Parts: sequence; structure tokens; C-alpha cells
Amino acid sequence: MDDALDPRALVAEAIGAFTLTFAGAGAIIVASGKTNIGLLEIALAHGLAIALMISALGAISGGHFNPAVTAAMWVTRRIGTISALGYVVAQLAGAVIAALALRGLFPEGLRVEANLGAAALGPGIDFARAVGIEAILTFFLVTVIFGTAVDSRGPKVVAGLAIGLTITMDILAAGPLTGAVMNPSRAFGPALVAGAWDDQVVWWIGPIIGAVAAGLLYHYVLIEEKA
Repeated sequence: MDDALDPRALVAEAIGAFTLTFAGAGAIIVASGKTNIGLLEIALAHGLAIALMISALGAISGGHFNPAVTAAMWVTRRIGTISALGYVVAQLAGAVIAALALRGLFPEGLRVEANLGAAALGPGIDFARAVGIEAILTFFLVTVIFGTAVDSRGPKVVAGLAIGLTITMDILAAGPLTGAVMNPSRAFGPALVAGAWDDQVVWWIGPIIGAVAAGLLYHYVLIEEKA
């Protein structure tokens, strides 16, 4: 496996993470202004951002845009350690730059009301429940990634759409409970810029557990090895 860092891939990963955070957190900020935007629109903003960026940049970097996805690719030996670390740094940087852009460009009143779109736990959701929910949601996401974009039998032509729809589904199912973040970089960027660190570890532990479990299951049980 060639583990040399590819600057083009790092730029692509940063752009993808930027887009997800800017569009997703941006939709949350706009929704806080008592507009007609609600959970469905927020879910679509996140899902469409990933669907479009995978379609546009997936050929360059693989379209991870998510440290949890990179972890799944790393444990199944589809990316080397140096490249994986580079991807994660690029993803975090893209999300932070997006959060800075939101702070600089969006109206202050909306930003403050929405806490810059930072992830937060809903009523009645404790640490264990939150980790479990995020793990399950990310399991769904990474299963679809492997099934459509990794498995040679998968329908790669619709991979971006399928992955984006999975994110949309997950946010509709559990967005009010944990934010349905499924992505440490998406949680990290707004948290850093807004100083909103409450329960931040949830959006690292849960997604990584779910992603690694899905990746290992698909790699060792579901994928069809070439003869």
C-alpha cells in the first residue's frame, strides 16, 4: 500500500468537510430564526452536502470527509496510517474554517441562538444513550459506504446519493436526540469556534465505534473476495 500523502486528496477532504459543516450547521442557524426551515430541511442540507461532495471529489480522495469513515478504512487496510492521519487533520481543518466562515458571515443573533450549529444532546439523553445512538447511526452510514462505494459489486453510480440519503435518514430519525452528527469533524469545528464543548467526546466515541464495527463486518463477512 502506497502511504504517501497526496496533497490533492487532503484538499478534497478539507473541502468536503467544509461543505458539510457550512451547509449543515448553516441550516441549523437559519432554522433558529423561526423560519419555515425545520428538521427535514436540516437533514437534507447535511445529506445533500455529502452527496454532492462525494460525487464531485470522491474520485480524488475517496470522499471520506469524516474521521470515523477514515477510521473504518484504516482498520480494513484501505488507507495507510500516515494518509489516515493526514485525512483527519484535513477534515478537522475544513470544519473549523467552515465554522469561522459561519461566525463571520451569518447574523450574530441567529448564530448565538443556534450556538453556531454546535451539536448538543436532547432532553433525556445521557452519555451512554448518546454514544449508542451515534454508534448505530454511523453503523448505517458506513455500511452504505462500503456497500455502494467500496464493494466492487455495489452500484457506484449512485453511491453519493445513497450515502447522502443515509445521512438524511439518520438525522430525521435521531437529530433531536444527539444531533445525529456521525462525524467528529462536524462536531469539532463549531464546538471549537463557539466554545461549546459539552459532551464533545460523544461525537468521537460513538461514530468511531459504529464506523469501525460496520467496516470490519463488511470487510470480513459481507464483501466478496476476488478469486
